[in-house]
Amino acid sequence: MEDGPRGDRAAGLTSFRRYTWWAVPGTTVVLLVLTYGAWILDGDVPLWARAPAVPALVVEVAATVVLLGDLLTVRPDPPARLRRGWLVAAGCAALVLAVLPLARHNYGLWAIAPAVTVAIGATCLPVPARRLLVAGATSGALVPGAAVSLAAGDGESVHAALFPAGLVVFTVWMMLGPMWAWDVAGRLDRARRLEAELAVKDERLRFAGDLHDIQGHHLQVIALKAELASRLTGTDPARASAEMQEVRQLCADALRDTRAVVQGYRRTTLDDEIVNATRVLAAAGIDARTDQAPGADELPDTARHLLGLVMREATTNVLRHSTAHHAEVDYRVTDDTARLRIDNDGAEETTASSDGTGLTTLAERLRAADGELTWHRDGDRFTVTAVLPVQGGRLRKDGPGSSRSGGGRR
Repeated sequence: MEDGPRGDRAAGLTSFRRYTWWAVPGTTVVLLVLTYGAWILDGDVPLWARAPAVPALVVEVAATVVLLGDLLTVRPDPPARLRRGWLVAAGCAALVLAVLPLARHNYGLWAIAPAVTVAIGATCLPVPARRLLVAGATSGALVPGAAVSLAAGDGESVHAALFPAGLVVFTVWMMLGPMWAWDVAGRLDRARRLEAELAVKDERLRFAGDLHDIQGHHLQVIALKAELASRLTGTDPARASAEMQEVRQLCADALRDTRAVVQGYRRTTLDDEIVNATRVLAAAGIDARTDQAPGADELPDTARHLLGLVMREATTNVLRHSTAHHAEVDYRVTDDTARLRIDNDGAEETTASSDGTGLTTLAERLRAADGELTWHRDGDRFTVTAVLPVQGGRLRKDGPGSSRSGGGRR
């Protein structure tokens, strides 16, 4: 048995279906059996009227159970051919159960089976056709009883006309209400399931983005170190050996970080990423300067994680998409706002490959956290700026209101 909220919702839907089944098909069957059964067992009714009424009542009850029970199943669309067949059978049975009592001048009983059949048919139709059916059936119910009463001259024409029409309206009203409620409940249940599926897909996309950030960063640095070691093999073997030792350590770090993100434990922090970025940029021959004001501890873990991702992506872009000689990292917290800026020269004119998450995806994640990520290119300089509120309040917009793409980076 399923536990938790999903199990509770499933149990609740099952209970509601059971209640609706007894409220609509169950009550309808009891009404048909009691009313027509009492008439069939009445000794004053001749055999020629009672005999055909028995199989007609059986067919009407079976059609009611099948059609309404099918509408109460969890599948949204019952088979159309099966539904039409049972509707035709119910219509024929209702006609027999209407003609026989009406021939005996029973102006109340004859309309019950037709009213039930009309109500069942209305539940199977769209709203415009449903309205036409109910209006036509209500108008048509005025005629048979009144005509028979006038022909017999028994003075009950008003009752014979109005009671069947009112019975049709009442039956349709009492049946459509619970069936509409069940339809709404089914739609809500399907919406909840779809919401759960979308949540799973969003989490998979988030995981894919984190994995891309980890692997892309490590592989970029590994490629840089390996290329440097290859160039130093002939001129400085000791330096080349040291670089390859770092490559080995980077591979081990990549494996560790990948295992950690798969297990859901890894949280990138801004402090670690700034230190790592400075070390990696220096190893690439880039003069990296950091101006980090106190206050990083004031950020919540989620904000530090997001800014760490921005720092990592910006560092990877400097290595991959520029011929930078200088880079600057500025981080500070002022007026309950954390601001991280990464600036470098040597920005390339060409558009970088877009087969990753990149700055665009990070901008969406920062907007979801009430922050913003902007980037722009000015000559050969490329600047990435991330802003986040220190606390959970709305972000005070000091910069542009939306991300601006420049310098061809993704």
